[in-house]
Amino acid sequence: MSDLAVLFDELPTRDGGRIGVATLNAPKSLNALSLEMIRQLEAKLDAWAVDRSVVAVWLEGSGDKAFCAGGDVVALYRSLTEEGENRGAGPDGLFAETYFTAEYRLDFRIHTYPKPLMVWGDGIVMGGGLGLMAGGFQRLVTETTRIAMPEITIGLYPDIGASWFLGRMPPGVGAYLGLTGAQLNARDALDLGMADRFIPRERREALLGALVEADYGDRSLPALRAGVQTALDDHEDRRAAPPGQVWPHLDHLQALVGRVDAATAVRRILRDTTDDGWLAANRARLEVGCPMSAQLVWRMLERHAHTSLADAFRDELGLSVQCCRQGDFVEGVRALLVDKDKAPRWQHDSVAGVPHADIQALMTPPWSSESHPLRDLGLGHRVG
Repeated sequence: MSDLAVLFDELPTRDGGRIGVATLNAPKSLNALSLEMIRQLEAKLDAWAVDRSVVAVWLEGSGDKAFCAGGDVVALYRSLTEEGENRGAGPDGLFAETYFTAEYRLDFRIHTYPKPLMVWGDGIVMGGGLGLMAGGFQRLVTETTRIAMPEITIGLYPDIGASWFLGRMPPGVGAYLGLTGAQLNARDALDLGMADRFIPRERREALLGALVEADYGDRSLPALRAGVQTALDDHEDRRAAPPGQVWPHLDHLQALVGRVDAATAVRRILRDTTDDGWLAANRARLEVGCPMSAQLVWRMLERHAHTSLADAFRDELGLSVQCCRQGDFVEGVRALLVDKDKAPRWQHDSVAGVPHADIQALMTPPWSSESHPLRDLGLGHRVG
């Protein structure tokens, strides 16, 4: 296996075009999204976007366990804590700003990509992996897909545009997912608009073969999309999808989190005694989660109920950097992924006990609007 961060290939199509294939290449870390991966992906996507012979793009992860298990939070942790030559940022340094700026630019690029971009969301798709998947033209899930935004376990919050797209789910559902880090299967992803197709994983090679044989017409965007859609139509089989977990509980979830504040919603969820394994696992995750993160989930969904995706990314960049500099992120990563004692010492004892001033401090961006690293995001682009 190559040690390149991302593997690139181009499959020749029957009508003289090419399909660009990008494979995240870090299977030992479940394809955790590194800064080098982000930079390589953006450069290649830019090149493929202006290459008329490239008719579509396929994005996947190496190995059989994960598309992408999230951002490289251990690298972020080390940049904030290590001394000497390995110190990449420090509490007031730039690595977190560099990483999140590059990640959000790439995610936004995928949302606004001018050619059909397919994401093979097989296996684990969490955090930063969902950031890559969310904006795809066709987001493909399989029987092994497991999606989550589990940032509450590491003192962060659902970023990568989730402040925008979680709020566009049925009322209350996005807040519940963000508070609990609930794991979703392929059926849930389809039900909530986080996926477009269910393709049994055994059909991957056949699907790629069909995409190679497809007719991409006059190379206009409608023709390219039609070629991709026709190939997908022949290989989708939703009958093989697992039973959903969210939809059967929709009324219950909305009753738990609807028309209240973060502290009340958390209290209701933790007091819920419904005998269901999925709900119980979600309660357990929330019970040991970061109180500040719960407040941030709620605030960000409120702030971006009616904003643009670009505005959400700009807001998330400031908040993510502040979480690294003064929030619970370092302690959360230490407890879960570095020391692995699973005993984080959060700054606050409860969600209700988080002072308003602490929330405001994190949500105050470290730059002016004129110097914001993503100030140009969205200019000349559109979503959809």
